Amino acid sequence: MKFITLIFLSLFCVNAFSQTLQLHYDLRHTIDPKRNPKNFPTLYFEYFKTLDTGRAFIKPGSFLLKTQADFTGDKDNIGKYYMQVSQEFRFWRPKVFLDLQYSGGLGITTPKQYSYYIVNTYSAGISYPFKIGQSYLSAILFYKYVPYPKPSNDFLYTMYFYRGLFNYKAEFAGDFSIWTENRNHGDDATAGLSGKRFYFFAEPQVWYNLSKRWAVGSKVNMFYHVNTTDDVFEIYPTAALRCKL
Repeated sequence: MKFITLIFLSLFCVNAFSQTLQLHYDLRHTIDPKRNPKNFPTLYFEYFKTLDTGRAFIKPGSFLLKTQADFTGDKDNIGKYYMQVSQEFRFWRPKVFLDLQYSGGLGITTPKQYSYYIVNTYSAGISYPFKIGQSYLSAILFYKYVPYPKPSNDFLYTMYFYRGLFNYKAEFAGDFSIWTENRNHGDDATAGLSGKRFYFFAEPQVWYNLSKRWAVGSKVNMFYHVNTTDDVFEIYPTAALRCKL
């Protein structure tokens, strides 16, 4: 599995440039105090680039790198870290791309013996970028492999969207994903379970540009079965500041 990880990461080597740094204050304790012990800040680093496909045989498309650090630990230390990286490419004329994606991370809890990994996930699929009016969208259908002790093989559908408003003084953007995973991961905690569990995640966000570099806004994190196996739909807004680097 280490070899697979190295293969995926080697495909995503780019120059060390960033696009945005975002600081969010997550209000989930205020919204749902029974499920969330406190509000907390989150730091996002995002790099997104759409490359010129040019005339090369292998034509690169969009590249995305996103990292997330939640300051949920004791004394506001980092309690959760997540990373996602993806690269599109094609070697044919139609602008339909192959897309490779890796994600993973970890969480630190109190007491520490309940700390966990966000298990490495490897995805490969087809991406189709398109435009509706002044809105830019990209639809991606992945095959997703999660190497639990009992591996899960599933489909993942993701839609990215972006729209500039009021001559780009404001922006509406984000993404949503739906997927399934095995209920039984092959460990003691899930022993005896069977079938698939449905998941949903979305992060629509709105920004108001104070200048070419600085913006204020909000992200609304939406979860179903992501944070808990309970059949509950969670909606947690943030207050945010963004800097384009």
